[in-house]
Amino acid sequence: MKKLIYILAILFSISLNGQSIKKLLKKHNTESVTYVSVEMTKANPNFILLDARELKEHKVSHIKNAIHVGYNKFNIKETTSKLVNKNAMIVVYCSIGIRSEDIAEKLQKVGYKNVFNLFGGIFEWKNKQNIIVDSLNNQTEKVHTYNKEWSRWLKKGIKIYE
Repeated sequence: MKKLIYILAILFSISLNGQSIKKLLKKHNTESVTYVSVEMTKANPNFILLDARELKEHKVSHIKNAIHVGYNKFNIKETTSKLVNKNAMIVVYCSIGIRSEDIAEKLQKVGYKNVFNLFGGIFEWKNKQNIIVDSLNNQTEKVHTYNKEWSRWLKKGIKIYE
């Protein structure tokens, strides 16, 4: 019962804080990969974080300890060589959760069982005032927002999109 209440609280939090993002994700995603909230991701130190954004985005900032896997140049063999346990808990993220769904689907197709898509991506992570780091592992406020149009989803931090 306690677990059910916890899950309902997370879903309620997602629905209140991300109604616009929820609509955007519904438009672009098939929802074939289960979403996980920022709070649940933070609470579970066993999650392996994969950054599905391009390298220039990752270099500006990323969630600490995230492994860059990219999107346009995503290499399934290279990625799976880093993820030997197909039962590992994996959270894939991008800017808001669209590209990450594609990468998570590819991991599921090759047998990974516990792959999740970070709801709202790094934007939601930063909007909830969580720490992000730059390429030197120093805390930063800068977030690469992919382009000017997508930058409107980032409410906290310094927007970078060039």
